[in-house]
Amino acid sequence: MATLNPDGDLPGVATSAYLRRTREAALKTPGIKWDESDMAGHSSTSADQETRKMNMYQAIRDAMSIAMTEDDTAVVFGEDVAFGGVFRCTMGLAEQFGRERVFNTPLTEQGIAGYGIGLASMGHTAIAEIQFADYIWPAFDQLVNEAAKLRYRSGGQYDVGKLTIRSPSMSVGHGGLYHSQSPEGFFMGAAGLNIVVPRGPIQAKGLLLSSIRDPNPTVFFEPKILYRSANEHVPLSSYTLPLSSAEILQPGNDLTIVSWGTPLYTIETALSLLANPPKELDDEALIPKDVRKASIEVIDLRTILPWDRETVVKSVNKTGRLVVVHEAGKIGGVGTEVAGVVSEECWLKMEAPVKRVCGWDTPVALAYEKFFIPDAVRVMDAIISTLKY
Repeated sequence: MATLNPDGDLPGVATSAYLRRTREAALKTPGIKWDESDMAGHSSTSADQETRKMNMYQAIRDAMSIAMTEDDTAVVFGEDVAFGGVFRCTMGLAEQFGRERVFNTPLTEQGIAGYGIGLASMGHTAIAEIQFADYIWPAFDQLVNEAAKLRYRSGGQYDVGKLTIRSPSMSVGHGGLYHSQSPEGFFMGAAGLNIVVPRGPIQAKGLLLSSIRDPNPTVFFEPKILYRSANEHVPLSSYTLPLSSAEILQPGNDLTIVSWGTPLYTIETALSLLANPPKELDDEALIPKDVRKASIEVIDLRTILPWDRETVVKSVNKTGRLVVVHEAGKIGGVGTEVAGVVSEECWLKMEAPVKRVCGWDTPVALAYEKFFIPDAVRVMDAIISTLKY
C-alpha cells in the first residue's frame, strides 16, 4: 500500500516506490534477463553485476550504445540526433560510432519511417527517432500500412522486424495540443507492431533492447517528463525485459488498477491520499473509513500492443474490480480495449463496472493542461466509487 514518505510528503516520481534506487533492488527486477554475449565484459549472472545511477534518457542512450556495439549494421537517425537530440537521448553517439551510423534527417516524419523500413527490409537494424510523438501522424501510413504488414504481405519471405521507432510522448505540464499527446491508442488495431511504454530507467533500457532485438517492428513511446525526473540504479550490462508482459507493482485483493508510463506515479499518489488523507480530505463523507485500508493491485502494462491480457484478467478475476488510467482521451483509448476484454472474460466475477480515468475528449489544453491530465484526486475518486458500488 502506498504511504507517505519518511518526510511526511506525498509520494512522487522522485520518491516513488515503483523505482529501484539501490543496486540490490535493481538486480531483483522481475523478468530481467542478462545477455550472455555481452561484449562489455560484464558477468552474465546477477551476483557480480555493476550498476550506476541513471535517469531515463541516460538509460535509453545506454541501450542504444549497447545495440550499436553489438551490431555493426545498427544505425540511429532522426531530427537533430547527431548533436544529442532535444532530450539528449543520443548524446555522444555520433562521436562514439561515427556520423555514418548516427545522423540527422530532414524534417519529414514520413520520410524517417519510410527510410527505416527500407533499411530494415535490407537487414539493417534501424533505430529511428520521431522528435515528438505528436508529429508521428505523417508516418502513420508507413508504420500501419507498410511496417506492420510487410511480413504478411510477403508471405513471410521478408519483414522489417529490425525497425524500432523511438518517440517522446505524454504530457509535460505545458506542452498543450502539439507537445503533450499520448497517441498509443491509435495503433491498437495495427496487428504486426509492438507498442511499448516504459515507466523508468531500468524498464527503458531493458524494454528498448528487447524492442530492438524483437523480430517485429516496434514503436517505443518514452514519457518525456520522466527523462530527468525518474532515476534508478541501472545495471551496466546488456539485459532485456520481456515484451507483452505486464508487471504487478503492488499486489492486492480488492481492486485492480491498470496503467503505464507517467500515470503510474499519479496512481501511487492517489493511493497515499486514500490510505492517509490530509486534514482537508479527512472526512468520512469524502473518503469512507472502510476504503482507506483497501488492498489495491497496481499493474504496469508496459507493452500496449500486444498487451498482457492474461495478467490483467487473472487479477480482475481475483479482485472483481478494475480502474484503467491513461492520459489520452477516453473515446478510442487503450482503456476501451482493456475494459472490453475484462467485461468478456471476467463478467461473472465483477463486483462493479469498469471505471476509466482519462484525459478529456478534447485537444490537450494549453494553459489548462493540469486540468486535462488525470490527477490523484480523480484517480482516488474512481477508486472510491468503484469500491463502494
